[in-house]
Amino acid sequence: MLWPLSTRHKRLFKLTSARWRRQAIFLLGGIAVGAAAVALAQLADLAQHAFALLLAKSRYAVLALTPLGFMLSAYLTIRMFPNAQGSGIPQAIAARHLTDQSARESLVSMRIAIGKVILTLFGLLCGGSVGREGPTVQVGASIMFALGRVSPRRQPGLILAGAAAGVAAAFNTPLAGIVFGIEEMSRAFETRTSSLIIAAVIAAGLTSLALAGNYAYFGSSATSLAHGTDWLAVPLCGVAGGLAGGLFSRIVITMARGFRNPLGRAIKEHPLWFAFACGLAVALCGLVSGDTIYGTGYDQVKTALEHGAPLPQDFGVLKLMATTFAAISGIPGGIFSPSLAVGAGIGSNIASFFHDAPLGAIMLLGMVSYFAGVVQAPITAFVIVTEMTDNHGMVVPLMAAALIAHVTSRMICEEGIYHALAKGFVERATRSQDAKAPPASN
Repeated sequence: MLWPLSTRHKRLFKLTSARWRRQAIFLLGGIAVGAAAVALAQLADLAQHAFALLLAKSRYAVLALTPLGFMLSAYLTIRMFPNAQGSGIPQAIAARHLTDQSARESLVSMRIAIGKVILTLFGLLCGGSVGREGPTVQVGASIMFALGRVSPRRQPGLILAGAAAGVAAAFNTPLAGIVFGIEEMSRAFETRTSSLIIAAVIAAGLTSLALAGNYAYFGSSATSLAHGTDWLAVPLCGVAGGLAGGLFSRIVITMARGFRNPLGRAIKEHPLWFAFACGLAVALCGLVSGDTIYGTGYDQVKTALEHGAPLPQDFGVLKLMATTFAAISGIPGGIFSPSLAVGAGIGSNIASFFHDAPLGAIMLLGMVSYFAGVVQAPITAFVIVTEMTDNHGMVVPLMAAALIAHVTSRMICEEGIYHALAKGFVERATRSQDAKAPPASN
């Protein structure tokens, strides 16, 4: 009678131990992602500060620094860190759709994560209109995937958890991290791993709080739409943001897929010179804007929201152009923060038609509208803007603007930018694996 009991106990201990190891991977991974997000945020601030010091000495230095910096970043991406280009979110989505572990590793690995951090910082140091939040998603997915490789069993949901934890830690928005994981990363919630994913988000969020403190990304805002006529700004921002966001997405997706004409072939054959041209275009946008469109756009938007001061009339258009050139250049860098900055510029322009309306409220409408138009994830858009401004009085108008922008954007671009780009990474990874496979014997 003792021997069967002992076997049952051993089996129970083994199952319990495996369950605890699985939970520990998600928790430890969440802590690591949170620490990486805080480190990237602080280093990004230093990179932008260093670039500002350069501008203070000679604002025309960007005519050489930005194009050459883009060219060098593109070269390092192609030669040393392939699949690190762009925001990194499409790579994380693509890795979830792949089943081959080596194919996944070509998109999310510690090597790519290190390259992503270095080259994103380098892009900010050169004045690129890029953000750090998208790269944090790929870094988070890479950290979780690397931890899963040391586990004796395959861990489902690790890439999703890493991506969600990355958003939560980057913006200090835990709820937005979970919603992003559901709406954008998976388009469905994995019930089997839902509690572990939430645990990873909590661990990342607590790590960010411990290292950076509790803060609202754009500061606390109590602004709201006061009068009935103010609500006319909701459809206006929704349509304008949706059109602009859809146009941006369509351009980036089209450029990623390439043209079947001499121009398309020239871009494909000379990616470094194309990156140089994009960098020069960003520099020219910066000079025309009075040096306001470089980097993430975070400082400009936060200052405008806190002081109720409108952004320059050309800020939204020039920021949109600079972000587009950076996105199609092939250098690593995200579009989260730049998109919010573009939206703030659109909202500031629309606010000029509403003289008695609170400027901050309409800027928030522009931010959520353009962001929803780009990513076509309206729930993520309004949740993330609500959390990062700590403004719950604007929830209903933000929801309405995000929904209008989503519908409008789909008239121009049928699919959200991240999932459309992810298909390209899946196809390339699949072709690469097929090419490595040994030929079938007759």
